[in-house]
Amino acid sequence: MSLLKDRNFLLLFAGQGISRFGDGLYTAATAWLAWSLTKDPTAVAVVSVSAFAPAFVATFVAASYADRRDRRKLMIATDLARVAVVAVASVLLSLNLLNLPLLVATTALLALIGAPFAPARNAIVPQIVPDDRLQQANGLLQVAFRAAFFVGPLMLAPLLAFGSLQSALVVNGLTFLGSAAAVAAIRVTRPAPTSGQTGLWSDLSAGLRTVRAAPDVLVVIVTFVLALALTNGFLTVGLVAVVGQGGQYGLLLGVAGVAEVVGALLLAGLRIRRLALAAVLAWALLGIFRAPLGTVTSPAVAAVLLTATGLASALTDIPLIALVQQRIPSHHLAKALGLWEAGVAGALAISPFVASTAITLAGVANAFLLSGAAVVVLAVTATLTLACVGARQPGREPFAAADGTASVAASEETAVIAAEPE
Repeated sequence: MSLLKDRNFLLLFAGQGISRFGDGLYTAATAWLAWSLTKDPTAVAVVSVSAFAPAFVATFVAASYADRRDRRKLMIATDLARVAVVAVASVLLSLNLLNLPLLVATTALLALIGAPFAPARNAIVPQIVPDDRLQQANGLLQVAFRAAFFVGPLMLAPLLAFGSLQSALVVNGLTFLGSAAAVAAIRVTRPAPTSGQTGLWSDLSAGLRTVRAAPDVLVVIVTFVLALALTNGFLTVGLVAVVGQGGQYGLLLGVAGVAEVVGALLLAGLRIRRLALAAVLAWALLGIFRAPLGTVTSPAVAAVLLTATGLASALTDIPLIALVQQRIPSHHLAKALGLWEAGVAGALAISPFVASTAITLAGVANAFLLSGAAVVVLAVTATLTLACVGARQPGREPFAAADGTASVAASEETAVIAAEPE
C-alpha cells in the first residue's frame, strides 16, 4: 500500500472516496424521495433511468474535453457545478416545490454535468502513478469507490431519523466540495498538447480510430458492456424474486458489496500480467457462480455464491482500466475510458429490463441459468477473439503481457496520426 504514501494519489483516493459516498447517499435519497412523492414504483424506476440515460448519451462526447483540456481543472469545475445543482434542489425541497418532474430533471442534469468526470479521473491516474503501479492504483481506487458507495445508502436512515431528506442533499453537496478541494490540492503536470487545434468531432473520430487500432482494448470493453447488460439486473430484480424477503435481500446485497470491496483490495496487492485475458475470463467465473443462484433455497448458499461473484466482479473492471491506461495514448485516453463509461451507463439502464423479461418468460431458475450460460459463452468467445487478435498483430504473442504494451499503442497511434489528412 505504499501508493497511499504518495501525496497526489492519497488526495485522489480520499477525494474520490468522499465523492462516491455522496453518490451512494444521493442514489438512495432520490429513490426514496421519488417513492415518498408518488408511492409509485414506476416513478422510482424513471428517476433511476434519468441517472443513466444522459451519461450514456454524453459521456463519450464530454470525454473529448478531458483530453483537450486540463483534466484536473475540469474535475474541479464539474464538482462545483454539481454543488450548485444540489443546492438548488435542496432549496426547492425545503419550499415543497420539488415534484417528480423536477426531481427527474435534477437527476438528469447532475448526470449530464458529471459526464466528463469519471473519464477525466481515470485518465489522470497515469499522470500521477508509474505504469508498473497502475493496477495497484486502480485496485485501491476501486476499494475506495465500492466501499464508500456501499456506505452511502446506509447513512440515509440516520439522516432521516435525526434530520430530513434536505439534510441528505446537503451532505451530498458537501461531498462534492470535499472532492473538489482534494483534486485542487493535487499537483500534476498536464500532458504536452498535440500539435495544432483539434475540433470536437475530429477529436472524437481520432479517438475511435485509436481504440480500433488497439483491438484487445475494444474486445475487453465490448465484452464488459454486453456482460453487464446480461447480469447486473439479476443482482437487483432477480435477487428479489429469489429471496422474497426484504431483510434477506438487503443482507445479500450487502454480502455482494463487501465481496467486491475485498476483491478490489486483493487485486491491489497482485500483479496481473495478462490484463485483457483476466478481464474477460472473470466474466466466465462470474457466470458460473451466478447461474445456479436462481435455484437455491438457503440464504447461506446464496451468500456463498454472491461472495464468489462479488470477488469476480472486481476482476472485471480493474484490469480493464489498467489495460486502457497502458494501451491508449494520453491524448485519447479519456475518450477511450469515456466510451467504456458510456457503455456501462447504457448497460445499467437496460439490464433491469433484460432480467425482468427473462424471468417473466422463463421463470426465475431458468432465467438465472440462461444469464450465467450466456456470460460464459460471451467470455469464451472474447478469449478466442483475443487469441486471434494476438496472433495477427506482428511482434506480439497471443494474450501478450501488459509489460511493454504502451510502446505498441504509441506506434499504432503514430500510424493513425500519419494517415490523417492535414
